Amino acid sequence: MKEWPVLKPLPSYGRGRDAAGGRFTSLLYGTNLTDVIVTGANGTIDGQGSFWWQKFHKGKLKYTRPYLIEFMYSDTIQISNLTLLNSPSWNVHPVYSRIEDSYIVSGDDCIAVKSGWDEYGISFGMPTKQLVIRRLTCISPYSAAIALGSEMSGGIQDVRAEDITAVHTESGVRIKTARGRGGFVKDIFVRRMSLHTMKWVFWMTGNYKQHADNHYDPNALPLIQGINYRDIVANNVSMAARLEGIEGDPFTQICIANVTIGMAAKAKKVPWTCTDVEGITSGVSPRPCDLLPDQGQKKITACDFPAEPLSIDRV
Repeated sequence: MKEWPVLKPLPSYGRGRDAAGGRFTSLLYGTNLTDVIVTGANGTIDGQGSFWWQKFHKGKLKYTRPYLIEFMYSDTIQISNLTLLNSPSWNVHPVYSRIEDSYIVSGDDCIAVKSGWDEYGISFGMPTKQLVIRRLTCISPYSAAIALGSEMSGGIQDVRAEDITAVHTESGVRIKTARGRGGFVKDIFVRRMSLHTMKWVFWMTGNYKQHADNHYDPNALPLIQGINYRDIVANNVSMAARLEGIEGDPFTQICIANVTIGMAAKAKKVPWTCTDVEGITSGVSPRPCDLLPDQGQKKITACDFPAEPLSIDRV
């Protein structure tokens, strides 16, 4: 452990994820880099993480565990033709990058999109935006294929995810936030998902209460707006959707179109639960909750991707 230098906490977090102090540097680490390629002929990086996990579960770490790969404030990064195993914590921590062609088996979210934690994220004020996620295959029995938050206090905007396959995964795209987070999650576009054996297809919660410390502002309410899903097929699903906004701060402009969900034999009797949300649906089965009224086939294209490509797709 003494061979791993300790870095200061991220300014948008104010502390480490595992402990109040900083974090151990990652195995491969860089900051303010341009044009970096990490590749191998289908080689493997084995983080031998069991040592770190044992220390973590026994509460014997003063600092947050290292990652396998972390690039901060960097541009034009390619990580390809590699298998990453047994990380001490997160496998890859890229900041403001495009994510394509990934096969991920995880005990947590396959891809977690974040931007800062409570008052530290609000103060630092750096959103994650214009993120592309394509051709992801995910297995995560206890978490999501893609999670937005819960640390989203710097804001998350214009995320485009498409061609996603998830098998034995708790949820498809999950939005996590709470009172005290502030920030926003808006202009999210998801299409062409194939989901097999899921607990939830859609899950949004405004009650994810894990806070960095006790100094957050409970009146800092998050803005969740413009969440678009279309062209989704799922089977063997326990519950179609669990959508829970915040009382007095509803999640708005939710759009779900062209979705077919095959329920499991022992599925919940009420496939949709919705509170404090607003939006529309079109061509969705089973029938959504009354807070997301069906607009009929004429609105089937309502949740389309923006026609204008992001700048990263012009590279």
